[in-house]
Amino acid sequence: MITNILIRTAALGLAALAAGCMTSAPQTQTPALPAVAPEQRLAAIEAAAGQDDKELAVQPLRDPQVEDLREAAGAALARRDYAAAAEALNQALLVVADDPAVLQERAEVALLQSEFERAETLARRAYDLGSRVGPLCRRHWATVEQSRLARGETENAVSAQAQIAACTVPGINRM
Repeated sequence: MITNILIRTAALGLAALAAGCMTSAPQTQTPALPAVAPEQRLAAIEAAAGQDDKELAVQPLRDPQVEDLREAAGAALARRDYAAAAEALNQALLVVADDPAVLQERAEVALLQSEFERAETLARRAYDLGSRVGPLCRRHWATVEQSRLARGETENAVSAQAQIAACTVPGINRM
């Protein structure tokens, strides 16, 4: 009787062990998005913005204190010190909270810091407060596009791409 119990226990143990070795059905995985460095995303934004001498581009007057902070942020970016760049732009936003250009620059730094949702939020706020045309407008929407791509939202990125084209309005030909 004890021998039968031992045999049954051993048989159950082997069955459990064999079941654990079996492979389960392959699970479907979403295809991995290609790895894109934040610096490559920023380059895509700068390329989308472009600059055309024949295009209308609105440039606001700047506060000297804000300009100094923007220059400090630019120097920090050149050193790849994204935290220092973010801090300088945060200080600038304390002075001019609704400046679309500073908001856009801060959005781009957020993108470099892989803060993709924040980058999109800042870029959309900059768009809401700023011009609806020109290079800065394209930068807003290119930032939204890159933020969505980074989060794997490719379908939503397509709608942002369509907005980039809507930002281009030719200037007035005065000749």
